[in-house]
Amino acid sequence: MKVELVNLTKRWGDVVGADGINLTIEHGEFVAFLGPSGCGKTTTLLMVAGIYKPTAGEILFDGKVVNAVPPKDRNIGMVFQSYALYPHMTVFQNISYPLKLKKVPKEEMQKRVQRVADMMGIGHLLDRKPAQLSGGQQQRVALGRALVKEPQLLLFDEPLSNLDARLRLSMRSEIKRLQIDLGITSIYVTHDQVEAMTMADRVAVMKDGKLQAFSPPDELYERPKTLFVAGFVGNPPMNFFDVEVVIENGEYHARGVGIDLVVPAERGEKAVGRGKVIMGVRPEHVSLADEGASGVINIVEPLGRDDLIDVRIGETDVQLLVEPGLGLRIGDHVKLHFDTENVQFFDPDTEKSLLW
Repeated sequence: MKVELVNLTKRWGDVVGADGINLTIEHGEFVAFLGPSGCGKTTTLLMVAGIYKPTAGEILFDGKVVNAVPPKDRNIGMVFQSYALYPHMTVFQNISYPLKLKKVPKEEMQKRVQRVADMMGIGHLLDRKPAQLSGGQQQRVALGRALVKEPQLLLFDEPLSNLDARLRLSMRSEIKRLQIDLGITSIYVTHDQVEAMTMADRVAVMKDGKLQAFSPPDELYERPKTLFVAGFVGNPPMNFFDVEVVIENGEYHARGVGIDLVVPAERGEKAVGRGKVIMGVRPEHVSLADEGASGVINIVEPLGRDDLIDVRIGETDVQLLVEPGLGLRIGDHVKLHFDTENVQFFDPDTEKSLLW
């Protein structure tokens, strides 16, 4: 199913949940809605589901406007954060409930439930009640209930938030594998950027009800179009500096408190002559060096494979990852090298990228 959102808006009085959302999700595509709490991602999902009625704009399924179509007639499957399982029903009864509402014959219902349950790895649990299941098993039941309807569109509302970190990792892989195997168009709401970046074909980043970007994960990461996207996508987050870009002896210099970096011409020419701009550089593009910007270590956080260190340069804290075992301590003076081939520049007023 192809899904199109055209100027989709939802308001409650003066409160704006979604503000003129425009995007197209292709048939079979896995799209994530990513953003902090209150950004409008769940509001948009619930309008697609038909649970919320849009204040303005249109929702199209395969070119047909479905604003007035009730949820039960939209041929969607939905998986919630809370699982929303009926505690008094068995796993079989929970999964088969949508088929019961559609009055599917018992023999056909039995076959479809068993097939989906086996696909989810819970075929041996059909007689159990939800209280007898682990969190991961309950999540599989909820997913099985959505899939048993053989929907054209799958909607996920933060489905893994209640699981522990190890189980979230395995369920991410499982959901993505199922989606690819079944070829069902899917929308996945999350505030977890790792989920969005590892699972989605494209990610819609939202803030304050507005769509900030809609791009493949690598493009979001390497070519962020706004300051918000640059800071929200990536862990540890991007470092930011207030700088001014000037030309000196034919070179472009990004200068701020405690730093003076020579940047590539193709990047510097977009920011030169604009006065103060915001320069961004990711932690993996900063390294310890014998020469460079001088700073003092504020924090050392051992992460196992790496150590995350926070260095104060002038008035700015800079985060970078270093190999463990270097014996770095708080208060040590260090010098930092910046890979200027990967710096970003943003307009401080519009917060839009000057490069893309």
